[in-house]
Amino acid sequence: MDSSLDTMMQPSPLEVENTWSHRSGKVDVYFSADVETDGPIPGPFSMLSFAIVLAGTFDGVEFRRPSSYSHSIYKELKPISDLYEPEALRVNGLDRERLLRTGEDPEVAMQEASCWVRSLAGSAQPVLVAYPLSFDWTWLYWYFVRYARDGSPFDYSKCFDIKTALAVKARIPVSEAGRSRIHPSLRTQRPHTHNALDDAVAQADLFANIFQWEGQYGRNP
Repeated sequence: MDSSLDTMMQPSPLEVENTWSHRSGKVDVYFSADVETDGPIPGPFSMLSFAIVLAGTFDGVEFRRPSSYSHSIYKELKPISDLYEPEALRVNGLDRERLLRTGEDPEVAMQEASCWVRSLAGSAQPVLVAYPLSFDWTWLYWYFVRYARDGSPFDYSKCFDIKTALAVKARIPVSEAGRSRIHPSLRTQRPHTHNALDDAVAQADLFANIFQWEGQYGRNP
């Protein structure tokens, strides 16, 4: 895995850092994340896989997509408890028995992921992106705090909810901002497979489309 943003963005956030005029002097580096689990909440249940994909940068003035979505990290983990919901396994297709034998230890996987995110971001601010954010954030934050020696690379609140962004830009209630309400011109052509890496990449593409969209009635004030 390449840990240099210089090869991922044109130009990279580290190059932008020397030229931006935004008053805050900050650059956000967005990471699209997806998780697959064997139940509804972490602790009693387990995260079986996750993926994090470089999804773009924003300096307060200009959003930049990455040159590709190939810069990513994907992990399959050993379950941490005996509890699981069969329906969750039917959805994600993961073999829990296999992961008990071959999945990575959470301590190793989460520390590696934390270091990977921090290395890519450099002096910029890592921001977690998901749709909806609440589920994926809950699992990843809990696992980072519980298992990663360095904790969460996103601290406790550096996150971006694509569902809320859609609601604001489309001027609809959050309760109506499901994926079915996404305009065809904003949708990604990448399939939703319930593989964490596939879905994190598709989500990164959708995120960029919505972020760059001027909104239902033109540019938002």
